[in-house]
Amino acid sequence: MTRVTVEPWGDTSERGGTENRPRLRIVIIGLSITSSWGNGHATTYRGLVRELVRGGHDVLFLEHDKPWYASNRDMPSPPFGRTELYPSVEQLKDRFTSDVRSADLVIVGSYVPEGVAVGEWVVRTARGLTAFYDIDTPVTLAKLERGDTEYLSPELIPRYGMYLSFTGGPTLRRLEREFGSPRALPLYCAVDPELYYPEPDAPRRWELGYLGTYSPDRQPPLERLMLEPARRLPSRRFVVAGAQYPDAVQWPPNVQRIHHLPPAEHRRFYNEQAFTLNITRADMIRAGYSPSVRLFEAAACGVPIISDAWEGLESFFETGSEILVAHSADDMMRVLARTSEAERKAISERARRRVLGAHTAAHRADELERYVLEVTER
Repeated sequence: MTRVTVEPWGDTSERGGTENRPRLRIVIIGLSITSSWGNGHATTYRGLVRELVRGGHDVLFLEHDKPWYASNRDMPSPPFGRTELYPSVEQLKDRFTSDVRSADLVIVGSYVPEGVAVGEWVVRTARGLTAFYDIDTPVTLAKLERGDTEYLSPELIPRYGMYLSFTGGPTLRRLEREFGSPRALPLYCAVDPELYYPEPDAPRRWELGYLGTYSPDRQPPLERLMLEPARRLPSRRFVVAGAQYPDAVQWPPNVQRIHHLPPAEHRRFYNEQAFTLNITRADMIRAGYSPSVRLFEAAACGVPIISDAWEGLESFFETGSEILVAHSADDMMRVLARTSEAERKAISERARRRVLGAHTAAHRADELERYVLEVTER
């Protein structure tokens, strides 16, 4: 039976002031928090866990010890909450059944190795509220449609008390109506303002930059919105940072390539651009309401964003005022040619205010706390 222990508490939270808020025992089983190598999960979990702990909650993060993360751990011992590694699902059960059983909230994330077995164990064992946290919702649903149950099965969805999703909008209702989730709620990606902020001393190295690993569905818009404008503007400098681009790509000579950019260098990368380009995966465009963390990171750095178009974008930024949208190379040329420096700065400042007011890790921690109270009260 779901239960949450509520204890009044005062000034222990940097976010909470003196209001009465719940003290929660939370267990998160996620892909990784110790290594951001090759995944976008670690930075999400780091910010969320840190803010939950600052809010007075007790958080245990459990990560399957995988060799590719073991050799690339940029935060082997997170300085917030408690992190434990487990070598197998059997060891997970042997060592942490008591923690899962006594927790007020147990979260299982997307792409957790053997996620179905882990989820089955969690919903059987936990006495508190359970949740599936989908950092890859459109990908997950596409996998389920193909019968792929790598980390989630259709049968598990109704058994989780909440479905927390990086994608909002109509997808949430679909999760409830088609898949039987008792409560599907948005818990979008977020930026960590302690890591992403303006650097006024950064030199202006590029007119337009893009950060993203190669994917076939993003390559046509990259050609249209980055490489074609670069060919038309040979005197200006552009940059693409990301791995796995095939040798067949024809890079204009004024497009610099950075094959690997560690997360620690992202802030500087954004700050050295006049504009940054956002390109959305096809699955995310079809689903809508799927912001990339790159949007929030760039905005927090005070860099104006030029994005492709997708449903729900206006829920996060006011187009034309806080973000610019381009459909074609001609659109991009007009933006680069006609946007004054004063206008460029004004757009970036408005976007930064929007992100710091609604899309930080602290906001996500508060939202999660509120969801727990709402669902358990229902």
